[in-house]
Amino acid sequence: MPPRKIRNTLALALLGLLLERPMHPYEMASTLRERSKDTSFKINPGSLYDTVESLAKHRWIEPVETVREGNRPERTVYAHTELGRQEFVAWLDELVRVPVAEYPKFVAAVSYLGALGPERAADALEERARHLAERIEGADTALADTVGKGAPRLFMIEVEFVRHAWQAELDWARATAAEIRSGSLPWPEHF
Repeated sequence: MPPRKIRNTLALALLGLLLERPMHPYEMASTLRERSKDTSFKINPGSLYDTVESLAKHRWIEPVETVREGNRPERTVYAHTELGRQEFVAWLDELVRVPVAEYPKFVAAVSYLGALGPERAADALEERARHLAERIEGADTALADTVGKGAPRLFMIEVEFVRHAWQAELDWARATAAEIRSGSLPWPEHF
C-alpha cells in the first residue's frame, strides 16, 4: 500500500465529523471540543485550518457553500468528496487493524526509573497515580454527561478506551510504588 498522502490524526477527526453533515472549520473545532475530542486530538485554530486546507488540496473535502451570520465573517462550509470518504474509511480500517509503535514518553522514562532512586521513584509513581485518578474521574464525568444522558456510546468509545488504559496504568503505578516502598522490588546498588 502506498504511503497515505495525509497522516495527521486531526484530519481523521475532521473527516469523521463531516460524515455527520457539512461544517465550516470553526464549527468543526467547537464540535470536537464539546465532545471532549481534544483529549484524543490536538486542536488549535492554526493547525485545524491548515488541515482543512490540506484536505481540500488533496480533494478529500470540498467547499459546498459560504455562509454569513450577522456581522461575522463569511465561513466556508465543507463536505466529504467520494475520494475523501473512501480514504477516511481505508485509513480508519488500517489504524484499527494494525498496531504501530508509538514510543510513549512515559515508557521511555520508566526504562530508566532506577536512576531516580527508590524514594524518588516511588514518590513520582504515586504522584502520577494521583494525576491518572483525576483523569479517570474527568473521563467518568464526560461519559456520564454524554452517554449517561442518552448519547450513543459509540460517539464516546475512545474516551471509554482511554479511561481503561489510564486505569491499567494507574493500577501498575500504584502496585510498583508499593513494591518499591516495601522493598520487594530489588534496587541495584549502583544507582
